[in-house]
Amino acid sequence: MSGYSLDKPGFAGRIAGLFVSSRLTPVGILASLLLGLIAIVMLPREEEPQIKVPMIDVMVSMPGATPKEVEERLSIPMEKLLYELPGVEYIYSTSLSGQSLIVVRFFVGEDLETSIVRLNQKLATNFDRIPNGVSPPIVKPHIIDDVPILALSFHGQNYDHYTLRRIAAQVNDAIKSIPKVAETTLIGGTRRQMRVLFDPLLLTARDLTVTEIVPKIQHANRQDYSGQTKSQNREVLLQTGKFLQNAKEIGRLVVGIHDGRPVYLDEVAQIIDGPQEPDSYVLFGEAGEKGNNAPEAAVTLSVAKRPGANAVSVVQEVLRKVEGLKGTLIPADLQVTVTRDYGATAAEKSNELLLHMGIAVFGVALLILFFLGWRESTIVMLAIPSTLALTLLVFYLYGYTLNRITLFALIFSIGILVDDAIVVVENIVRHMRLSANRDRSLITVGVEAVIEVGNPTILATWAVIAAILPMAFVGGLMGPYMRPIPIGSSAAMLFSLIIAFTVTPWAATHIPDLVNHG
Repeated sequence: MSGYSLDKPGFAGRIAGLFVSSRLTPVGILASLLLGLIAIVMLPREEEPQIKVPMIDVMVSMPGATPKEVEERLSIPMEKLLYELPGVEYIYSTSLSGQSLIVVRFFVGEDLETSIVRLNQKLATNFDRIPNGVSPPIVKPHIIDDVPILALSFHGQNYDHYTLRRIAAQVNDAIKSIPKVAETTLIGGTRRQMRVLFDPLLLTARDLTVTEIVPKIQHANRQDYSGQTKSQNREVLLQTGKFLQNAKEIGRLVVGIHDGRPVYLDEVAQIIDGPQEPDSYVLFGEAGEKGNNAPEAAVTLSVAKRPGANAVSVVQEVLRKVEGLKGTLIPADLQVTVTRDYGATAAEKSNELLLHMGIAVFGVALLILFFLGWRESTIVMLAIPSTLALTLLVFYLYGYTLNRITLFALIFSIGILVDDAIVVVENIVRHMRLSANRDRSLITVGVEAVIEVGNPTILATWAVIAAILPMAFVGGLMGPYMRPIPIGSSAAMLFSLIIAFTVTPWAATHIPDLVNHG
């Protein structure tokens, strides 16, 4: 062993010499484990990685134009115009009667806000090239967070589509106050609508037509500030008009004069205050023994989260809000059923993968116990959790979520990150056995053992990183989807190398003392 001297320890020997007898080493172990637990709690949980692929819809209408005219005069010129934007990958267009829909898809990883600004500027600076009679373009972006994470179905035997819609709309307003909730959508039900059904005979008898009555109704349904008055150092805003509230107010509108007397709207038309004609239906029913009754009318409220928010915590907060509304906004006999819970499925899958990761760690330690011994197994049980905890911290700082890909990267790393700890601890134990009858301290033996295998361990670690890390530079959709695997595995290998030179020598030289004095 004379070839490995403490006078020339190298990188591995210097690191081992600093931590083999330091009191900061156990503190570092506890700190790494604590940071890992904090990262597990703080990491947003998803089923799949959140891949940013900006997609923007551009909708333009051209009333009266045929699909062929829309294609030639709108769709094709706008395609050529938008292809000039940097970062555009594909453009899809659909030409219909009187309208055109263009979907602009940018490359993966392009910034959504920058893409929207560039597209709006491009349309605004070239709007003079669009034919006359064309409406201003409507721009609507789409991101992966638009997908609902929660769906609540409101249903009950005593409620129809119209009543359910009004109750769900009030609940929707309450849920929108939650900070991490983004878009909410009501599906099904019928909105409130004021319908005016004119009687042709009554209109003719009073020399009136629909075309002259409609502008009067629209003008009456207005509210505006007409000016201000100042007096005695006070200013009062003057408001004129108000919005029509019910069928009675609409019916008492004066729409004309006949035979020297005013003609009210309810004299020539029937005003109906009620639900609009339904264009879709949502029904709720259960299969099996509970589903013997006919399906009930229902309204579904879908909830999407803001980018970067934890799906699990957002769902829990929304459900607590809904639970608090029962008995006030939500009647006691109205049922609220969760028909989609992305947070529950994400939490279930992430917890299951965390359990499997723990089983993998225990399995590796058990295997080492059978083939090497209890001391080596105990040291590995310290090294692997510390490495995984620091890797989870990297995921949190890097902005990743806790999903099946990031957890797979950790499980995949267990098989390779344990190599450094096994090599170092086995060599330390071998040196201890060879020096059992010599008057040498365990610290000196441990540092010499680390020096002996330090350079090969470093080389082997970097060789594994060099083989895995290039996968992080894959382009397209698979790039951001699979990137957590090379990044997580590379970070785990680096942490395992550091822990093999710090924690492993300390544990190998102190565990026998703990056992002997226990």
